Amino acid sequence: MTYVTENLACAAPDAYSRAMRIVVKKIACWLICTALLMPVASAATKVHVIAFGKWTSAQWFAGTAVDAKPLTIKIRTLIVDGRVQQYVLGAPHEVTERLFVVRRAFRVNDALPDDTVPRWRWQRGSWLLVDRTTGRISPINLPEFDVYYSDASWYRDYVAYCGVSEDGKKTYAIVAQLSRRKPVLKKSLSNEGLPDDAAPDSACPVPSWQRNPTRVSFEPAGTPRQTFAIHGHAVDLVNDSEEDEEASK
Repeated sequence: MTYVTENLACAAPDAYSRAMRIVVKKIACWLICTALLMPVASAATKVHVIAFGKWTSAQWFAGTAVDAKPLTIKIRTLIVDGRVQQYVLGAPHEVTERLFVVRRAFRVNDALPDDTVPRWRWQRGSWLLVDRTTGRISPINLPEFDVYYSDASWYRDYVAYCGVSEDGKKTYAIVAQLSRRKPVLKKSLSNEGLPDDAAPDSACPVPSWQRNPTRVSFEPAGTPRQTFAIHGHAVDLVNDSEEDEEASK
């Protein structure tokens, strides 16, 4: 009887010790997991600060002729969390409370192989999509958009412009949507192309938008105005009688 009692007395501390080791291991695992997850949670909840710098004038050498004179454009920096990420021009278009679009500007080195120093020249780029929540800046794929000849007009998440084919021989009426890779509308406007001395943004006058119902009108030089009704991803050509009927309401 005395032997059994002594064994039980010895076993009790051992069982308590094993239980405490298990508890300590669980607490240690919990602390390690918490420490590992804290940076992830912090990154997920980080608030990004997006701002624009001051406007400044820049010389844009738009023409290719030797005697071409530079045009003055206004550019400014796009700053995310205190760091300059891009240079942009023109006013941004607010798509949602979270997203906006703005046109990019950049410098290219115009130096020849024999030049000893860089010759930086400002150029107009395409459009950027900026996410205020994530701080991410993404290029927007705009089919047939020509950074020299095309002028874009935004409405909601749609953008309308006159696109130019790669060979420069055709122009198109194009409506693109941010959520789609293919254009909502792509209709041929001209097969004559653009002259070599064509001015910037001369593919056509900037398209005009209407709301309720959503419509966009293209009016290239020398051709009648064409108006299209936008229904989500579908597009219908609006005839003159429908336009007159809407105007009379």
